[in-house]
Amino acid sequence: MKVTFLGTGTSQGVPVIACNCDVCQSLNPKDKRLRSSILIESKEKTIVIDTGPDFRQQMLRQNVQKLDAVVFTHAHKDHIAGLDDIRAFNFKQKAAMDIYATSAVQEALKVEFHYIFSDYKYPGIPQVNLHTIHHQDFNVGDIKLKPLEVMHFKLPVLGFRINDFTYITDAKTISDSEQEKINGSKVLVINSLQKEKHISHFTFEEAILFAQKIGAEKTYFTHISHKLGKHIDVSKELPAAIELAYDGLSFEI
Repeated sequence: MKVTFLGTGTSQGVPVIACNCDVCQSLNPKDKRLRSSILIESKEKTIVIDTGPDFRQQMLRQNVQKLDAVVFTHAHKDHIAGLDDIRAFNFKQKAAMDIYATSAVQEALKVEFHYIFSDYKYPGIPQVNLHTIHHQDFNVGDIKLKPLEVMHFKLPVLGFRINDFTYITDAKTISDSEQEKINGSKVLVINSLQKEKHISHFTFEEAILFAQKIGAEKTYFTHISHKLGKHIDVSKELPAAIELAYDGLSFEI
């Protein structure tokens, strides 16, 4: 199974519009961060977790030719806004797209993309098949996903464990029972927004402490703000076995 970071930025991306800070002005490609999403490719299936506002650009940049399903973590705009662009795959594959989401996220999608779900189907709109995520494991072909619930301030957000890989984008707190589902992961991805305190995201220090608590062979930080600092500088502050992810980075499990 191959995992590729399509985006590693927070809700505004990096650079931030009209910002002249050192990070946003950096020429290092690793400081250019689209909204957070990953691509997972197995022998049978290709899926993405989240379709943010940069979904079209990410699909083009990665030259994705086939997409079997979209899995959503939660309904914030930086994770769902690109859903409309799945219609390119509808046209090419001549099939509706399988969408996996909780009931709450499905309700949000029906509001944000009302035309997809209206009784009158305008020609050319995205075609979807909705699948409800409960607390049980589920499969997309040969990809088995274990949902785990983290708290994004007061909003429940899903992370996912796939074999020895765990992906979490928007966590501030994680209960002991949900952490049990993460323990033993060989590769962990978690959010590390910035160094200053934040109400709904792990800070840099909190992310390091959580990573060390889990003790994965490799941990990658994602959902990164321009406030965290330049990739080259922050990388020097990280303990062994922890790295900053960057757009386009891939690895195999």
